[in-house]
Amino acid sequence: MGRSWPLTGRAEELQFIDAAIRRSGGPRGVVLAGAAGVGKTRLAREALASAEQRGVATRWATGTASARTLPMGAFAALLGTVGGDPARVLRQATDALLAGAGRAGVVVGVDDAHLLDELSAFLLHQLVLGEVARVVVTVRTAEPAPDAVTALWKDGHLDRLEVQPLSEAETVVLLEAVLGGPVDSRGAARMWARTRGNALYLRQLVDGEVESGRLCEVGGVWRWLGEPEVPPGLAELVDARMGQLSERVRDVVDVLVLGEPLGVALLAQLTDPAAVEDAEGCGLVRTERDGRRLQMRLAHPLYGEVRRARIGQLRARRLRGRIASALAGVGGRRADDTLRRAVLVLDSDLEPDPQQLIAAARSAVHVLDFSLAERLARAAVAAGGGFDARLVLVYALGWLSRGAEVEVELAALGDAVDADIERTLVTIPRVGNLFWTLRQPAEAEAVLDGAAAATTDEGSRRVLSAMRAACHAFLGRPRQAVQSGIEALASEALPDQAVVLATYGLVGGLGVLGRADEVGSAASRGYAAGARSFDAAVLRFGLGDLHVLALRLGGYLHEAERIALDRCGESPDTPGPQELYGVSLLGHAALARGQVRTSIRWLREARAGLAKFETLGFEVRCLLSLTQALAMLGDAASARHALVELEAEWHPGFVFLEPEMVLARAWVAAAEGAVSEGITLAHEAAEVAAGRCQLAHEVLALHTAVCFGDPSVAGRLAELATRVDGPRAPAAAAQAAALADADGDALRAASVQLKQIGDLLAAADAAAQAAAAYTRRHQPGTAQAAATRAHRLAESCGGARTPALIAVARPLPLTEREREIVTLAAQGLSNRQIADRLVVSVRTVEGHLYRAGAKLGATNRAMLAALLRGD
Repeated sequence: MGRSWPLTGRAEELQFIDAAIRRSGGPRGVVLAGAAGVGKTRLAREALASAEQRGVATRWATGTASARTLPMGAFAALLGTVGGDPARVLRQATDALLAGAGRAGVVVGVDDAHLLDELSAFLLHQLVLGEVARVVVTVRTAEPAPDAVTALWKDGHLDRLEVQPLSEAETVVLLEAVLGGPVDSRGAARMWARTRGNALYLRQLVDGEVESGRLCEVGGVWRWLGEPEVPPGLAELVDARMGQLSERVRDVVDVLVLGEPLGVALLAQLTDPAAVEDAEGCGLVRTERDGRRLQMRLAHPLYGEVRRARIGQLRARRLRGRIASALAGVGGRRADDTLRRAVLVLDSDLEPDPQQLIAAARSAVHVLDFSLAERLARAAVAAGGGFDARLVLVYALGWLSRGAEVEVELAALGDAVDADIERTLVTIPRVGNLFWTLRQPAEAEAVLDGAAAATTDEGSRRVLSAMRAACHAFLGRPRQAVQSGIEALASEALPDQAVVLATYGLVGGLGVLGRADEVGSAASRGYAAGARSFDAAVLRFGLGDLHVLALRLGGYLHEAERIALDRCGESPDTPGPQELYGVSLLGHAALARGQVRTSIRWLREARAGLAKFETLGFEVRCLLSLTQALAMLGDAASARHALVELEAEWHPGFVFLEPEMVLARAWVAAAEGAVSEGITLAHEAAEVAAGRCQLAHEVLALHTAVCFGDPSVAGRLAELATRVDGPRAPAAAAQAAALADADGDALRAASVQLKQIGDLLAAADAAAQAAAAYTRRHQPGTAQAAATRAHRLAESCGGARTPALIAVARPLPLTEREREIVTLAAQGLSNRQIADRLVVSVRTVEGHLYRAGAKLGATNRAMLAALLRGD
């Protein structure tokens, strides 16, 4: 099915062109210059269409290579058959172009004017100099054009506008307009990188990838899956841009296709120095500075895609072998040098070295390219790499969520070890695989207990203690988690992976205990360790998740956003779960700040990509936050659907998040109109949290009850405010106390306080509650000001619709219970269903509906529903 491609990101250019063809003095039009496919023709046509809507006559001509051999070839379609001397032809052409034009005049568009024949170019020149017509001309940058055309802008007769490719942000807007829905940010970034914002390339690529099924909608988000192929139409466009390559220049391009980036000297050594200069002069390659290195790359990513398909397999293997040998000769010391050489060797005619493959596989895990790591590790195993090769394979498979295969490899490793240190090296990934990937936390702890009982090595004991700290944190034992983490970190010789695992215990435990002020230093040590070692690198994202949660609970919400952005910046661009860890953190941080629509976008994107890797637990975390965000937005149906999925997919190892699971149920109930049920569930979440000493989660749950309109928890929140770190607890306590006193001024102050810490949604709720308090005290002006503040804050949250915000948006003379029952009745629930849900009698429901109808002058449910909607 054909897709509509709207003009996007060109408002300023259209305004510039419009001004150029409207002005009464000065240049009489504009030249649009740019690379092929950048969008010059579309811009020119849109400008002429706009002029035509104003009553201006328009004409269109196109220069082509074939028509260039004919006098007036570009204008032949407009003029018909012309002949005779040039002067007469010019007069005929001018008359034909002006025929039918009214007082508004005529605008002539000439596309690809660099291809005009000399007579057509002279006509264009005379139209401008004689002030006969306004013109919009397109030319391709760096292409020779007739003198009469270049004189138009060189002599100042026309303005010249360089049409730039679309920016990455503009590309995203265009993609979403074309596809009709959100596009995952990483896929959009890769698409922009491949096309560099060239609109024509982008269109060809999108059409081809949609047709192939690799660009498809998953969970409401368009994702680009698998390895893309250059469709034939796009390959032809790129081939035309590259032109006919000489053999020497072709060698330069092909070597870069297989090995870019390469140092200038190295590329000259592998090919021909003069050919390298020729390739740069033709715009096929470019130089870039990388630290102290001067590197060469292809000028456009698609050049590589097209040429790669043209290189024969045997030639490619030979060239890769030459590049790998040359790289080894210059002795690159960076980790990516090792990785590049190993991949080149693996795909070449050279014999692979198992130690080089192991080192490269570790580098691939370190940069979070797990699919490449698996490939290199399997090659290392096949080449005789032994224990080290299998161990790195275990890590690659584990982070690809392939737990059953991990168990097979671990069994092979376990049979081959007899020393404590090696057994510990095998135990850690085994426990992690059982706990997180296979969802068997009890079995994981049993393996950990067995390993601890069997080892006599003190270093191994501390490593196992670090893993125990992480398990305690996830299983809702925060005090034990902190204690085990401290014990493990007492050793300065603790391996980096164990440092991060111990930090899981500290950050996860301290955060929910309400000791957020201690979290930052512990997390910093974990991030530093995660950056150093391959087996710890990916753990930074789990640590970031715990860190963002701790900051959310404590109320350090701006810091939570910063941490999420930092971790997102570390996510790689390689397809797989690893590219989405940072995206999920952005969703959690946005939820913490009440930016619910932004949160939903990030979380849906992350969840869509993580769906096939759900056993790692990240998808469950996404669903937990997504359920709450949808409910906060007032999308009750979607929130209920997400909750059902969450309960079906719940991870048994995420015990510490059970208070939030109950809180998610509370939010869904409130979104469905059962606010009293939501308050009851918020109390239940608080009780679950308190039972596990998760005081920070208790604060969040009780604060939710306050936002739902429950003042009864003010005393407990005041007590918690003296025991829990961070600004959330005192802000929640202040809101609760003000609500209990029905003090509008104090509620407004609480709203200001909550906004300052970054909790925009709670600030909106407090402002809405202030408006209700002012209304009850018959202060309509102050109530309106508070309601306006609530509305503004709700809009900054993306249009949130909480119980307090709904009530202030549609004030009715009803009690909270009457409004709740009317809301449920308006959804079509029977009196019996309402009674069962709210745990009251049918007679009570009937009484409330009767009184609500009497107050509102409504005689039936339909009238009550209409009044509730504001109809």
